[in-house]
Amino acid sequence: QVQLVESGGGLVQPGGSLRLSCAASGIYFKIYTMGWYRQAPGKERELVVTITSSSSTNYADSVKGRFTISRDNAKNTVYLQMNSLKGEDTAVYYCNARSPGFGTRDYWGQGTQVTVSS
Repeated sequence: QVQLVESGGGLVQPGGSLRLSCAASGIYFKIYTMGWYRQAPGKERELVVTITSSSSTNYADSVKGRFTISRDNAKNTVYLQMNSLKGEDTAVYYCNARSPGFGTRDYWGQGTQVTVSS
């Protein structure tokens, strides 16, 4: 059974920082592309950033230079360090695991709320 468990969300003031974690189980973690997506109220879910098994990254323009993704294959965990947070970063953040190769499968976490407000 695949599980992705996010943690680290919360309320932070503009300009502040948060670090999200996503612990994976039930998958061969090191071969999966991992990602963070977010969904703000009334909006579509959007890509934040992905990291491949070889640690290549793809960031949304809106977070480049402020967010950093990393992975620890020994701990089956992916992280999202978020700095210089803005109000528009407020959303539910979801962890994603995408299997490689033919017949790609996507797995999702339950989401963690990030609220940026003074």
